[in-house]
Amino acid sequence: MQMIFNEPVLLGRTGLKVGRLGISSSYGAPARAYEEAFERGCNYFVLGSFMKGRSREMIQVVRDIDRRGLRDKLVLCLMEYTHSYLIGKEHFYRGLKQLGLEYVDVLMLGYYPGMPRKKVYDLALELKEKGVVRFLALSGHNRKLFPKLREEGLFDVLQVRYNASNRGAEEDVFPFCGVENRPGMICYTATRWGQLLKESKMPPGERPLTARECYRFVLSHPAVDLCMTGARNLEMMRQNLQLLNEGPLTPEEMERVRRIGDHVYGKPRQ
Repeated sequence: MQMIFNEPVLLGRTGLKVGRLGISSSYGAPARAYEEAFERGCNYFVLGSFMKGRSREMIQVVRDIDRRGLRDKLVLCLMEYTHSYLIGKEHFYRGLKQLGLEYVDVLMLGYYPGMPRKKVYDLALELKEKGVVRFLALSGHNRKLFPKLREEGLFDVLQVRYNASNRGAEEDVFPFCGVENRPGMICYTATRWGQLLKESKMPPGERPLTARECYRFVLSHPAVDLCMTGARNLEMMRQNLQLLNEGPLTPEEMERVRRIGDHVYGKPRQ
């Protein structure tokens, strides 16, 4: 287990060195928030390929990182949600042009309940063969699909939902990721869309979890390379970045987080 969170890890077989928090542009944080995350070593940035208003600040920071000659320190992921060859291709090249870059490190197809259509996967392979994409990734909720994806080796990185309430990946995904030539493992929805932070969702007498406790729970699992986070402002980003100095949950903290997770889940586990 990575005993501290302020050192980079390898993103599976990609060989890319990444900080333990992945930074999403979806919540519209200001440029300074992304700059501080990058300065702290959180270098995995995620943008939707069809970039809208909330992405503007991260685009600015990515361009600045490139201008300063630090592109090789950044691991940039473009998410493609459109399950269409033509639209996906248009989105990708438009996004690459907006960023002013020659390539992205990861192209992630999401969100998929099953294997992507052949034309969509062929597009991903085409972009990889052209050198405008280095590695391919897939994101989805169907945990039963992930062992098959790992066995077939079609994707270099996998992204799965995992948090204190939704822990099915511990049985359905993590044990089958393997050690040799394994795909990178990314987790998202650490706060369960904010439900683990709400007082109204807590068991009687329990204080709500903090976002940092939720992220630490995810990162405490040895199969997880990084956990996605999103911030709406600079203060929220700074609070999230504090966990880099905190490390994994203690056994007592882990027991409490799991107990709260079970309560929020709200029904007996199978």
